[in-house]
Amino acid sequence: MSTTTERPTPLAPAAPAVKPAKARRRGESAPMTTALAHGALILASLIALFPVAWILYVSLGPDKTDYLHPGDILGKMTLSNYSTVLFDTDFFTWFGNAFIVAGATTVVGVMIAASTGYAVSRMRFPGHRPLMWSLLVTQMFPIAVLIVPMYTILSALDLLDSYLGLILVYSTTTVPYCAWLLKGYFDTIPVEIDEAGRVDGLSPFGTFWRLVLPLARPGLAVAAFYSFLTAWAEVAFASTFMLSSDKYTLAVGLQTFVSEHDAQWNLMAATAVLIAIPSSVLFYLVQRHLVTGLTAGASKS
Repeated sequence: MSTTTERPTPLAPAAPAVKPAKARRRGESAPMTTALAHGALILASLIALFPVAWILYVSLGPDKTDYLHPGDILGKMTLSNYSTVLFDTDFFTWFGNAFIVAGATTVVGVMIAASTGYAVSRMRFPGHRPLMWSLLVTQMFPIAVLIVPMYTILSALDLLDSYLGLILVYSTTTVPYCAWLLKGYFDTIPVEIDEAGRVDGLSPFGTFWRLVLPLARPGLAVAAFYSFLTAWAEVAFASTFMLSSDKYTLAVGLQTFVSEHDAQWNLMAATAVLIAIPSSVLFYLVQRHLVTGLTAGASKS
């Protein structure tokens, strides 16, 4: 009887361990997607900043034709354009007029919009929905269509060439948007705060003024910023309704540097930079409220 001895089979070499891929967290973007997104944002920022940088650069050229030869400005940069605008023109008159109109428009527009938005958010009176939709419809008409009827109305009310007339016109532009914005923000404030105010004996206006408005500061900041910019930089209404040169706002005064036979682009660029400074300062003051104010109410109607 023969026996067969089985030789042991040699073990195969172990396969190298494969390192598991790092699991991506929920909501985390791929590195390539993140790089493309950042690149697109940087490019968009450069495109947005280029006109501002160009105006600032042209304003440093002493001659009105320097914008045709921008390379020559580097060798002769000067601040003479700014001194000419500040001391040899009616800049401070324009600035005062613009500040009066923009400041009053901001106060009037925000208060009307806040009371309107609060009433629609909290009260269910007849016609509250048509009211908000009618405000939205008013934004559909272009300025070219509105100028003639508004001119006729202001003329009949003897409000042409007056601060009050221009303030009322700007308020009709800012109130619809701000009312919708603040209505959405008031919707995010709990109704229990109003009920607590009534328990403490506050009137509806007292509750609105003392309890709700302090909580709505981000929304109010956005509405005020929008109202101020609308009145500060507007040209069409101001140039049509303000007939006297001593009533010109900054945007209208800017046009005096360009005529049919002459164009002082260097002075115009310097004035444009000076006009942008108050807007930039206001933006810096309210920037921490802008994101909160703009996104509040986005998930609620």
